[in-house]
Amino acid sequence: MTGRSDFRFPPGFRWGASTSAYQIEGAANEDGRGPSIWDTLCRMKDRVDNGETGDVACDHYHRYREDVALMRGLGLNAYRFSVAWPRVLPRGRGAVNAAGLDFYDRLIDSLLEAEIEPWLCLYHWDLPQALQDLGGWASRDTAGWFADYAAVCARRYGDRVKNWATINEFSVFTLFAYAFGAGAPGISDRQEHLKAMHHVNLAHGAGVDVLRALVPGGSIGAVHSVQTCRPEDPANPEHCESAALFDELWNLAFPDAQLLGHYPPRIAALIEPYVQAGDMARICRPIDWFGLNHYAPMYSKPDDGNVWGCGWGAAPDDMPRTDIGWPMDPTAFRDVLLDLGKRYRLPVYVTENGFGSKTETGTDDPRRLAYLRDYIAAMGEALMAGADVRGYFVWSLLDNFEWNGGYAPRFGIVHVDYETQARTPKESARWYADFIRGQRGV
Repeated sequence: MTGRSDFRFPPGFRWGASTSAYQIEGAANEDGRGPSIWDTLCRMKDRVDNGETGDVACDHYHRYREDVALMRGLGLNAYRFSVAWPRVLPRGRGAVNAAGLDFYDRLIDSLLEAEIEPWLCLYHWDLPQALQDLGGWASRDTAGWFADYAAVCARRYGDRVKNWATINEFSVFTLFAYAFGAGAPGISDRQEHLKAMHHVNLAHGAGVDVLRALVPGGSIGAVHSVQTCRPEDPANPEHCESAALFDELWNLAFPDAQLLGHYPPRIAALIEPYVQAGDMARICRPIDWFGLNHYAPMYSKPDDGNVWGCGWGAAPDDMPRTDIGWPMDPTAFRDVLLDLGKRYRLPVYVTENGFGSKTETGTDDPRRLAYLRDYIAAMGEALMAGADVRGYFVWSLLDNFEWNGGYAPRFGIVHVDYETQARTPKESARWYADFIRGQRGV
């Protein structure tokens, strides 16, 4: 699939890039920042490839001006980043860290000076370790602490930042952290997972209410990972049931609760013991847009080693794959965009989409360029078919720390030499910049 290269996206369409605090900032032990659950996990044996950490990452904390200049040079008009909760509130609650707040002031002001719209995500997986010590997301109290943290950020940045996301990829971090045992804090327990899911949903609802109250004219959304979920063997009923359960856990449990007011049927009864009177109304709060992170269709089959009994299956042998083995199917992206509009009736911003590689050695990345071209063309097809899509943020601006994969996977359109921290735009970045200029008639 190559799609139409001449499609003109609507005026005002946002063309941007996304990052997250722990993956790029570094400065993990500077200026009063407290430890996060990922700092802790990275120091556990065999949890992250090569024992790597986010201690330095891309050193964005010190090099943010250079990174903003890169974005301006590429012609981006929007940038989605996250605030590090433990940088702002080192213990997750209580006393604020002035130096941490000041850093995001400087970043936001630099973006505005460069005429780049800041899109602030409050939570991208870096829970303060001090709150994990009190139960983390398995504790209902964490939802209230998140609301307090949201208020700190809203009061400080709401005069300049109007686009806010509460939480990034609810399903991904809860599944990996509480069911699969891979992500921080590394737990594998179905009941803990169910509690965490519900409390994260409560945090979202409380965060929306705080932002509504404290950010006049704010545009508020949430960022969900939605990937088409298919059975490995469509003729096998057990594979079909595994895919259906995986679909609920990954794609539906959070947006259905937040936007439709109920949990999907396979997990509704299981999560009910943790739902108190009035909770669904607290979760289902009006928002302005749906943030979509989309990469690849998923294939599922039963997995007895998983607390849910469902897991990953293999994609068909003839399906193209990225350099890290993820299936590539732009038509699935198009169909997800169309389906989301029908199900949730909100404008969609594609807040992450990109191509990962472990084979790149420099700035030559023709397969990423082709991926972006084909997926953006599929997005154009969705718009022509009636989807309300209003922006696209590539993942990612920079090569960065990719969680359990460490630094080997590279998703950036800008190459980072981790020894020198030199940044060099890749072929895909130059293509993206030319595409954006073409969309603006330049």
